[in-house]
Amino acid sequence: MIVSDGRQYGDKGLLVKRTHSHDTRVPGSERDTSRSEAFSDGVFSIAITLLVLEFRILPAPDLRTALLKLGSSYLAYVLSFVTMGIYWARHHYILKFYRYTNHTLKLLSLLFLMFISFLPFPTNVLAEYLRQGKDGRTAATFYSIGLFLPAFSWLLKWLYASHHRQIIDPHLDPQFEQKLTRIYGITVTLYFAGIVMSLTNYKLGLCVSVGLTLLYVLPPLAPIYVPEEQLEKEPPTGRAA
Repeated sequence: MIVSDGRQYGDKGLLVKRTHSHDTRVPGSERDTSRSEAFSDGVFSIAITLLVLEFRILPAPDLRTALLKLGSSYLAYVLSFVTMGIYWARHHYILKFYRYTNHTLKLLSLLFLMFISFLPFPTNVLAEYLRQGKDGRTAATFYSIGLFLPAFSWLLKWLYASHHRQIIDPHLDPQFEQKLTRIYGITVTLYFAGIVMSLTNYKLGLCVSVGLTLLYVLPPLAPIYVPEEQLEKEPPTGRAA
């Protein structure tokens, strides 16, 4: 149940004000994730801004015809922008579950951002196929791989964070964490299935990969937290120290 101030009640009680009584920060960890969040926002904003540079006027009898020839480029722009926008919104959603960051988590975040920045390239390859009408299987498979890579690195980052007590918020309900893990794991599996399908039926593979991405436009799950009293009696299990 969600109350008027936006907090959510779980079966185990109320969300309570967080304290530092469970501060298990290790040497080398940042105090919070604000610097990593700012850096990620910068990468996302630059990558999204650079998308427009892919528009190039093709030779044509007149400007109207030249603009119409860019139809596939418009599609690639929209696909890339929407996909990056979804990941940006989800990135902010997941960061609120992290208290701190460390060297390994930063490297995993860089891996994720590298794949995000790479994403426009396979999208443009797909657009070029749509314009020329050939090599559909190769273009669709390459694009499906482009969608799989950021999802896979996202899963790696979440698995690492959720299994380390000094990173994840100790008030986060363990069952909620497990639910997110299942969702992200199923997502990666389906993206991989999309790659396999593209090798035999590229239209079906594209439908699976693109459709799966668009599902994340839907609002994310509302987080559930455990009360302070229960946290003191029964520390969350399943996380490494």
